[in-house]
Amino acid sequence: MRAKGTRARLAGLRDAMREHGVAAYIVPSSDPHQSEYVPARWARREWMSGFTGSAGDLVVGLAGGGLWTDGRYHLQARQQLRGSGLKLFPVGEKDVPTIERHLAKTLPRESAVGVDPAVIGMRRARRIARALASDGVALKPIEENLVDAVRGPVPGRRSRARVVPLATQFAGETSASKLRRVRRAMRERGADALVVTTLDAIAWLFNVRGSDVAYNPVVIAYAVVTADEAVLHVDRAKIDAAAEAHLRRTARIEPYAAIRRTLRGLGRRKAVVWIDPDSTSLMCGRLLDGARPVFAPSPIARMKARKNDVELAGIRAAHRRDGAAMVRFLHWLSRAVPAGGVTEMGAAAALEGLRSEGEHFQGLSFPTIAGYAGHGAIIHYSVDEASDVPLRPEGLFLVDSGAHYLDGTTDITRTLLLGGRPTGPQRDCYTRVLKGHIAIATARFPAGTTGARLDTLARAALWQSGRDYAHGTGHGVGAYLNVHEGPQSISHRSTEVPLEPGNVQSNEPGYYEPGEFGIRIENLVEVVKDETVAPRDFLRFETLTLCPIEKRLIEPELLSADERGWLDAYHARVLETLGPDLDRDDRTWLERACVPLDAT
Repeated sequence: MRAKGTRARLAGLRDAMREHGVAAYIVPSSDPHQSEYVPARWARREWMSGFTGSAGDLVVGLAGGGLWTDGRYHLQARQQLRGSGLKLFPVGEKDVPTIERHLAKTLPRESAVGVDPAVIGMRRARRIARALASDGVALKPIEENLVDAVRGPVPGRRSRARVVPLATQFAGETSASKLRRVRRAMRERGADALVVTTLDAIAWLFNVRGSDVAYNPVVIAYAVVTADEAVLHVDRAKIDAAAEAHLRRTARIEPYAAIRRTLRGLGRRKAVVWIDPDSTSLMCGRLLDGARPVFAPSPIARMKARKNDVELAGIRAAHRRDGAAMVRFLHWLSRAVPAGGVTEMGAAAALEGLRSEGEHFQGLSFPTIAGYAGHGAIIHYSVDEASDVPLRPEGLFLVDSGAHYLDGTTDITRTLLLGGRPTGPQRDCYTRVLKGHIAIATARFPAGTTGARLDTLARAALWQSGRDYAHGTGHGVGAYLNVHEGPQSISHRSTEVPLEPGNVQSNEPGYYEPGEFGIRIENLVEVVKDETVAPRDFLRFETLTLCPIEKRLIEPELLSADERGWLDAYHARVLETLGPDLDRDDRTWLERACVPLDAT
């Protein structure tokens, strides 16, 4: 039924394409703010294709179409696109063309490719246009979004969730101080104005949070910073008296839609405008016609990624509470699964309930991935009523979950043995993933190192056995902000941005056997100065996450003495830190889970 609905929607889109004279239409997964996760009213690619992953771009032709997505979603996309008539282009696999190369190769000369300029970034639009032009194909911005033309009235009303001030006791720095730093960076660039379009950057800059996007504590807004003022474009219905009092200290509030007037005004004045071409939409760029652009990454991205001392203290406190909730969950699961009646959805709900009892809890940081057996091999598996299965006291169960607290955001993955004896390949794969995890956790590296240089450390043990995984090793994490945060990362596709003290990263190597099992071990780590390597300027990681690692899946002979030492020391720290926060039964379970490996 889903495939039939997708085919009907695609037919409607093709009719709209013919009316606008385009041979293909690009439907990115992003929204006007280039967000990874988008509100339902902007989830156009999902509605049109049936693919529900957070990353992936749809291209529809007059007689065919395809979806491009990365390795996290290859298995999921193959399942969800079945019968739709759409072809999967699995990004990262051999001989898979880019969208622009595919279009240039398949479309006739003098044809056009349509796109909504509000949902594609300036740099990406420029890259696609150049690639198509060399083959006589034009990129045609169409102000009316053609998916909306097919869908009709957007389902659901716009969010009216209120803007919530974040106290300095959690933010660690006032908005006025942050604006001074931004303006200093603007002066160094010679910029009259900075256009801010990404939602987490706006939340950080003005010390506000919201709930306009599920699992992301952000407010839908634009901002423009000049030497004299900061203008926040936001729906005024979201501003109550507390938010008004908080924001008026540093910002002038204007309606959300008035961003068009503000940007046109900068263009008419021929202002020097700092624009991040990756995060600023083509629509905004067109509205700034006449301005003198300074194209560079937004200064806010790296400022936000370097957590201050207050944020770091809060993040550590949040991980302690989160770790205690995880221990209570793992103990509960060890009893509930043998008793029967627990499903993937039930386990996810139980974990959320335990987390919600913690101080400062604000909700989950992403939908819990609870994948039993073959479902664990779907890297970003999303359980629902149709896919939900019972957990049996045998086999592997992958749980990737996290939460927002006022003082921090968490993200943790554990792969569990629910009972029985693991197979030899399961133990071998798990131990090699663990070796990669420990390699990152214990890495020492010179200041200025990018995550791309470290990524190999996490994969080396898997490579030795001819295995790999199709996702990055680590992403940045916000301070009570988005669980995926840049600009730095640990990945072979990493940016040129180096890791810096104060960055919070995930450490999550994995391995996935389609249809059988998935393995991932994830902790969050903080980048800190390495005082043990003198006089060189070196950095290292300090693990933040506190939760036992499944030892029954380890093949001890594959671990070195140093790796065993790290694991035992980690478990001793987990027990020492979390033990006082648990009742007697949970503490007893934790003591057993944290015994040294040789005593297991």
